[in-house]
Formats: sequence, C-alpha cells, structure tokens
Amino acid sequence: MGFRRWRAAGESPAPPVDIPAETPVSRAISKELAGRGFKFVGPTIVYAFMQAVGMVNDHLVTCHWHPDRRSAKKE
Repeated sequence: MGFRRWRAAGESPAPPVDIPAETPVSRAISKELAGRGFKFVGPTIVYAFMQAVGMVNDHLVTCHWHPDRRSAKKE
C-alpha cells in the first residue's frame, strides 16, 4: 500500500541504507537509561523518540521536509 502512494506522488522512498536507525548519541542515551533501570529503550527506540521530539532532523536533501528546501519555498 505504501509503495502505491509513493508511485502516485511521483517519488520513491529512500533506500534504508541512507537513513540511520541509530546514532552514537542514541546509543549513549539508551545505555544510560538502561543503567537506570528503564526497559525497552534500545538505541533505535531512543533515536525514533529523538526524531519525534525534534532533537534530530534526518530528512534527506531531496525530501520536501528538509530544512533547506522548506526555507527556499518560503522566500
């Protein structure tokens, strides 16, 4: 279903190798939280949280949500 939407939009999703699932920072935060007794806080979950709250912006340059492309549209 998702690929049909991408095709209808005239774009294709980025290959998974271009998008990180975790970073050194998310690994460090995960390790710290696990050490404090938290459960289900692996580096991928921590990275997803970081994306959700705006701590990281990992949109590809070709994505319409990339900050450079968004600011160019406002000008």
